[in-house]
Amino acid sequence: MKPASPVIAYFFTTFPKSTETFLQREVIAMKAHGVRLRLYSLWGGGGTFRGLPVARFPKWKLLTLFWMIPYESWRRPEVLKQVLHGLFTRKPPSWLNFWENMLGAGFACLYAGAFRRNPPTHIHAAWGGAPATAAWLLWRLDGHRYSAAAHAYDLYEHGGDWWLRDKLEHAGFIHTSTEMGRLALIERGLPAENIHCIRRGLDQFPALKPLRPLREPLRLVCVARLVEKKGLQQQLQIYAALQAAGVAFEARIVGEGPLRPELERLAGTLGIAGQVVFTGHAAHTEVWNQLAWADVLLHTGIIAVSGDRDGLPNVIPEAMAIGTLVVTSPTAATTEAVTDMLSGLVAPVTSPQAWVEGLRRLARDDALAEQLRAAARRWVEENFNAHTNAERLLAEFDRVITP
Repeated sequence: MKPASPVIAYFFTTFPKSTETFLQREVIAMKAHGVRLRLYSLWGGGGTFRGLPVARFPKWKLLTLFWMIPYESWRRPEVLKQVLHGLFTRKPPSWLNFWENMLGAGFACLYAGAFRRNPPTHIHAAWGGAPATAAWLLWRLDGHRYSAAAHAYDLYEHGGDWWLRDKLEHAGFIHTSTEMGRLALIERGLPAENIHCIRRGLDQFPALKPLRPLREPLRLVCVARLVEKKGLQQQLQIYAALQAAGVAFEARIVGEGPLRPELERLAGTLGIAGQVVFTGHAAHTEVWNQLAWADVLLHTGIIAVSGDRDGLPNVIPEAMAIGTLVVTSPTAATTEAVTDMLSGLVAPVTSPQAWVEGLRRLARDDALAEQLRAAARRWVEENFNAHTNAERLLAEFDRVITP
């Protein structure tokens, strides 16, 4: 009789989440490869996804910790001792990160019995915060094999996750989606051979749109959460510099976030409110429509005061796939996909004039634009295929699952 395929329990913070389509594609690719998945969402989300149930952690169950903690502590007192030692000997980087870790700990404690009765073959945490805490503690409590991912937020926000090294040093493998992330984990003392840069990807590639022959006014789009690390104040300064230089343009900023009122006021102050439209949040199908409309995608990422920064935002490879030109700042891992004058343009946000010169050239130089578009599409096809990258991730699962 053929043995049953392994069961992988996937832990997410919120799943499905409209702004994390890369995780949805990962699940789609895993399912397409015949992997049996059990999906758990520790905070929001829930319901079903592509026919798979998504178990949402009911927060009211945290009340049962009053008797579950003593029970699990009686079973494994050394685990409680280690956790308490960490609580009293290290300071969390932020209250948000403190409660993220407590959420993961609560999930592990409350689901430990269910996982003992019906253990998965392997547990994979999609993030280094609450999901990794849950996976790590389930390993500590009952020996469940696990792996974990760590991405830019886990590594950089307020100096990185509170317990990140503890959680990752015993993982079967560590998944990150950028070389920048891999190097940051190595710098934290984690073994290089256990850290694998496996990029996200597209589950299907769009048709390459034709280059718009007359790109004046130049159509510009930015797809981003309206938060500090996206450098949107600097982006508005670039638009003002374009206007001052006489470069005709139309700009759309697609996304929502706490900085929207401030950004709209700044656009008015700079005198560019008529050329810059804030569309608000858009479903992912609408994001593709915006990329199809645009000539150029702008990414003006910076390092926020908290230390947070982007890795490689998925909208950059999406733009490269459909044939939208990309101009990016060199901050974070964007230059792993966009090489200046090869697959896009790279310019510092501190130099609006450099952006003006680059965008003016893209508006007029068809040969350069076509060269960049062709190279960008090749990079995406070679590096950003969700099914190919899922195979690489599956190979790591197989490696740690096989006795």
